[in-house]
Parts: sequence; structure tokens; C-alpha cells
Amino acid sequence: MPDAPLAGTPEIPGAWTTGTLVDVRRDGRLAYLRLALETPFTHAAGQHCVVRLRAEDGYTAQRSYSIASAPGDDHLELCVEVMPDGEVSGHLHDEARVGDTVEVRGPIGRWFTWGGRTPSIAVVGGTGVVPVVSMLRHARTLGTGERLRVVAVTRTLAELPYADELLAHGAFVATTRENRGDRVAATPYPDEVAPLAAGVERAYVCGSPGFASYGVRLLGEVGVRKDIIRVEQFGPTG
Repeated sequence: MPDAPLAGTPEIPGAWTTGTLVDVRRDGRLAYLRLALETPFTHAAGQHCVVRLRAEDGYTAQRSYSIASAPGDDHLELCVEVMPDGEVSGHLHDEARVGDTVEVRGPIGRWFTWGGRTPSIAVVGGTGVVPVVSMLRHARTLGTGERLRVVAVTRTLAELPYADELLAHGAFVATTRENRGDRVAATPYPDEVAPLAAGVERAYVCGSPGFASYGVRLLGEVGVRKDIIRVEQFGPTG
């Protein structure tokens, strides 16, 4: 059965709503946040949302973040990497506490989504793993985990968001700054990725602009058609 848009997922994001932090966990440069939304919305695995902060004088700053929670989760889960001079990421990483509120609008994006049934591969780097974590969680709910193969690239395992969850799924993790077992530190080799790409009908690449270019090139080297590759890239914003 092919993928289909998640029932109830709107074509455009809904109105702004209030999100109350119910859990905050910090790990190095990352902050894992769970929010209870005043007006919940239904998202598809792979979508993102906008978080807006509002100061007492009315000044606002906003930033888009991929959603890590599975469709149907009672809470909205985000993973935020603190960025140099990042107004939103800096506040969420350094200052946010349970009980604080932020403004949230979503869900956004229907291109970079996975319905849980199409045989697919995802090549992700750094916090680019976040939308794929939502996909993995959705797959567990459906019992279709074998249909999503993941290649994650990180400098060290300690820096990889959701590392334990990805490894438990069977993701191939390539570290570029440390050896792991018998594998010397390096980006994934085509012969390591080729078996994971065999027979896929869709591919996802998520990471920085430089990583996105690399991921598309890697998939092309192992025979994945360019027309089935969906790309999501991110980076600091002013």
C-alpha cells in the first residue's frame, strides 16, 4: 500500500497557538523540548513548525524547527541546537524552563514527509536526523520499521541527536572524527550505502546546505534516481 498524506494534515499551517514546556533536557549544544499545545495540530512525519518568542516590549523572534514527535503524540517534541548569536536557539537552550510558554505555528511542509509504507532511505547529518526520528517513531507505530533505512553522519557519536534511538532502529552511523569498532573515521563509502539503497522508492536528505549536496551526490553514486530524492536543508538565519 503506497504512502498517502496523513488524514487531517492541512495544506497550510494553522493559526498561532501557545505551547507550554512540559519537559526540557539539555545535552551539550542540544536542547530537547516537549510542549503541550493549547490548540494541538496533526502533523505528518517529516514536517516542521515555527517557534516564536515574544518580549515584554512586543519584540518577536522566530525560527523553524523540525518535529521529532511521532504523528499522534500528545506533545510536540523539538530538538534545538544552540547557534552562535541565535536569539531563539540561545533562549531555548540556555533560558527556557518547564512552565514557560512560546508561540507555535504548524505544521509546515508536505514535500519532506513519509507516510510509513514506501520503501525509503534517509541520509542525514547532525540535527538533520530530527525529522527522520519522527519517521522512525511513526514506523514503529505502524510496524513498518524495515521500510525506512537510515544513514546518519556525525563527527562523534556523542554529538549525534537521538543516537541511541537511531542505533536501536539499525541505522548505519558513520562518525568522521572518531573510529567506531573496526571502522575508521570517515564519511560513508558508497559500498556501505549501496545495500541500504537497493529497491528504495524514495530517498530523503536532510542537513546543512553542504551536507545536502553531499547526500544527493552519494545517493546518485549508489544508483538512486534523482527524481525520487527529497531534500530539506537548514542553517543559521538572521
